Amino acid sequence: MIARHVEKIIRARMEEYPVVSVYGPRQCGKTSLIRALYPDYGYANLEEESTKRLADEDPDEFFAKFKEPLIIDEIQNVTKLLNKIQVLVDEDRDKCGRFILTGSRQASLKNAVTQSLAGRTAVIRMLPLSLSELKDAGIVLERDVQLVAGCMPFIFREPGRDISSYYSSYIETTLLRDIFETMKIGDLTAFRKFLYLLAVRTGSLVNDSALANEAGVSSPTIKSWISALEASNLIFRLPPYYTSPTSRMVKTPKLYFTDPGVAAHLLGIRNPKDVIESQLLGGLFENLAILEARKAMVNSGEDGELFFYRDSNGNEVDLIHKRGNELRLFEIKSGISLDKKNHSGMDAFCRKFGYFPRTVIHSGDSYPSFAGVEYVNFHDCGRLFEAAAEPFRLYF
Repeated sequence: MIARHVEKIIRARMEEYPVVSVYGPRQCGKTSLIRALYPDYGYANLEEESTKRLADEDPDEFFAKFKEPLIIDEIQNVTKLLNKIQVLVDEDRDKCGRFILTGSRQASLKNAVTQSLAGRTAVIRMLPLSLSELKDAGIVLERDVQLVAGCMPFIFREPGRDISSYYSSYIETTLLRDIFETMKIGDLTAFRKFLYLLAVRTGSLVNDSALANEAGVSSPTIKSWISALEASNLIFRLPPYYTSPTSRMVKTPKLYFTDPGVAAHLLGIRNPKDVIESQLLGGLFENLAILEARKAMVNSGEDGELFFYRDSNGNEVDLIHKRGNELRLFEIKSGISLDKKNHSGMDAFCRKFGYFPRTVIHSGDSYPSFAGVEYVNFHDCGRLFEAAAEPFRLYF
């Protein structure tokens, strides 16, 4: 199994909290990692029907059968267990590492945990494999191959996996089971078209009304579908950066997929040649790079924020990393060349707000400085977003 950088965060929190809750998209490797880290723990999967029924109908009997220390998979399926876990934890608040909970629906897990286990659990996000993790494992793919392969662990368990078959199954089982069936969506054709249209808009501002017209459904329906995808960790929003509510800057977020392989497959891209011929290469590459930033922050415990910038004059910065009061600007270009035109959006931002460090993430070689701007190959960009230092701890 490829080593996961978030392991360090999980181990640290297990030493500090009685419960650790890990959430992320389905098949991103949550269960595999946790069971590998804690092989002596009991295990209960709430996707399994009889286990789910026992947990729902008789929590006391559930914990009589599944004894701590215990891993409970997909806890959002039976959130009433959290009340019983709270009671068990409160019997001995000083004992750490008693329960590990996982969930694939972010809102369900975080809301339930907030209500029942506040102060008793650490909540950790987990995402698919990062390019840094793949590189550490000796896997460095060309740009177009990486965009088609995505970053799901299943693809990299052994050479020769059928990528198209995997993503077909992932979309059918995950999107249609978690979203289509859960929300009781009546029009499967419209929902499939919506997913394609969303993939077309990867890295773009999404207008709900325009999307609704093309999909043939209402704007409220589009809003609910997007919210459901986001809650299941299948897409995420990148918020705009603006200095005041009245500023003349774009305030609509951009949408990206949590795995570029899913977006590529929805677009009909099945091999690297299809990437070259696609007009959406820029959006897919931007998705890949911004995901790498998010993964690096999550895996290192970084608490900074990510934004994009666009003003009414069309000046744009693809990515802004805010850490405390410090900003760093990024342009994301799928090409390999050094070009001052790549800096224009960042230059306009600096003229308006002052100087900030500037970086271009691209497919070419890394250069420490070209015309005062750092160029970094996308395989190495994760290091730019990792935590700057060890967290502050109080000793007494």
